[in-house]
Order: sequence, then structure tokens, then C-alpha cells
Amino acid sequence: MTEPMRDASVVVARDAQGLVALLSANFPNHGGDYLFLPGGRFEAGESPLDCAQRELREEAGVTARRWRSLGSYAISLGSQARVHLFDARDLNLGPQELTETEADFKLMWWPMSDARQAVNGGRFLLPAGPLALLLADDDQADW
Repeated sequence: MTEPMRDASVVVARDAQGLVALLSANFPNHGGDYLFLPGGRFEAGESPLDCAQRELREEAGVTARRWRSLGSYAISLGSQARVHLFDARDLNLGPQELTETEADFKLMWWPMSDARQAVNGGRFLLPAGPLALLLADDDQADW
């Protein structure tokens, strides 16, 4: 029996210099190393923001003082599950809290322009990261 789809949150976290937290890992079933943003599925009782905050802390070791919703979208036509996108600023850095299945996640900090070029180069496996980067790349955003 397959697990029902759950909502998920994905985070674009940018430091004071505008660098974006990116994760890299090897996905052998998909042909190698790919980039992705911190994020994951909801745990019981979590709101979209709760999930985003937890995933950012666990996968990147980062907490943020300012959060902005970038919207959400349906995972597929056949599911009511949604992916919620966030932009996080005013960051505090700490240690990653990776699970056994995340042990090979490598944290890197990239300029937004390089992250966008990686999107164009097909270096992201899932659509949430590229979409969140596109939506967050607005320095005129009203915080």
C-alpha cells in the first residue's frame, strides 16, 4: 500500500549577502548529483510555515527571523496535496540535523544568479526549487 501524498514546504533561504542555501545529493535512480532547496513533507499537525521552519533547520541548520509566503501549487492533478513555497531572510546559522536518509546532503551557498543558471542547466530534479527561486528572485518584494 502506498502512502497518501502529504503537503510539503520548500524554502529559499538567503543570507545577508544574498547567497541562497542549496543542497546537493546523489540520486542514482535519476542519474547522479542534483541540487534542491531545503524542504520536505508535513509532519502531523504542522502548518505550511511550521514545516518550512523545521525543514530549513534540519536540512540546512538555519533559522530565520523573517518569512514570506511565495504561494503554493498542487502536486498533481490527481491529488489534493500542495507544495508551499517560502522565502526566508535574517538567518542564523547552526548545525545541520540530518536524518539517516539525508546523511549525504551537502549544504552550499550560491549567488541567486548562479542558482538560476543551475535551473536553466537542468541541475534540479524536482520542480519546487526552480519555481521557488523564480518567485523569490524579486529584491523589490514587500517584506
